Amino acid sequence: MKRRTFIATTAIATASFISGCKREEKNYSSININKKKKIEIKLCTSWPANFPIMGEGVERFAKRVNEASNGEIEIKVFPKNILIPALLVFDACSSGQIDAFHSGPYYWKGKNAAFSLFGGFPFGFTANEMGAWMMFGGGLDIWREIYKKYDLYPMLGGNTDVQMGGWFRKEIKTLSDLKGLKMRIPGLGGEVMAKLGVNPILLPAGEIYTALERGTIDATEWVGPALDIKMGFFKVAKYYYSGFHEPGSVLELTFNKKVWDNLGNEHKKLIESCANELNSTMVFEFQAQNAKALKELKSRGVILKKWPKEIVDAAKNALFEVIKEQSKKSDDFKKVWDIIEPFWLENREWSNLGLKKYLQMRG
Repeated sequence: MKRRTFIATTAIATASFISGCKREEKNYSSININKKKKIEIKLCTSWPANFPIMGEGVERFAKRVNEASNGEIEIKVFPKNILIPALLVFDACSSGQIDAFHSGPYYWKGKNAAFSLFGGFPFGFTANEMGAWMMFGGGLDIWREIYKKYDLYPMLGGNTDVQMGGWFRKEIKTLSDLKGLKMRIPGLGGEVMAKLGVNPILLPAGEIYTALERGTIDATEWVGPALDIKMGFFKVAKYYYSGFHEPGSVLELTFNKKVWDNLGNEHKKLIESCANELNSTMVFEFQAQNAKALKELKSRGVILKKWPKEIVDAAKNALFEVIKEQSKKSDDFKKVWDIIEPFWLENREWSNLGLKKYLQMRG
């Protein structure tokens, strides 16, 4: 082959090779983008469809995750009873039937007594104190350690802040007025009230009003003015008591552990960031909406009451009886309480000096 012909042929071949590489590179990149797998997560709640603040908050969380991931993660939210009954979401997620759920940890105290402490306890943490314990006092670590036994991974999914003590058909004047009273109340609050003579009953949201109206129960606690007014309790029970049983109740956003572990670090961090937003936003929304709803409840003739000192003192004594009994029965309960108690006492001193004194001065 002549030198001139060889050079020309080589140049054409080289150009064709480079051009082919460029086309392959472009196609390869396109294939990568098109093959990016969409992650779908089935999340069930213990709340009815379109339930204010809590249910709506989870819907916002799902939307935020979808937007922040540019559509890579789609969380499909199923209200109670669509896929799973309200109080079976824990089991369904633990067994892998669903990927995640939103509910309250005190609902599962029958499975492990320690779970009631993660939800909050009578005369216990405020929302701020609970968040501090969870994030800076070891609470989140011990919660995840115990939930791991059930193949679950929990995150903070909101807080109701201080809850009201409940709706009663009749005024409670003395400790004896509580004897034999049938009251819907979950968690450690229910156990404390049982010590005072109350018969605590656990009912999901959709069944409470009918039970109260028909006299199946004599009283119920729920959350606070914003949600209670929508439940209509004021129509069948006029006495509305301030509370001590749930001063800062945690809501959980919990994933199946295998599902969580299979997510990439980028996706985990994104979901945790959106969960933190859900957690803080819910506290703020409860504050704003409770203030508005309280004004309306007063205009409807609701009688606001506080517990008599006799009942408050008896409830405090009952709390420590319950703590002592549960600590003997459950190693997990004792382990969690031993972490809670010193943090609770330390923070109570600061809250009494800071927040309490300020509220007293504000009047």
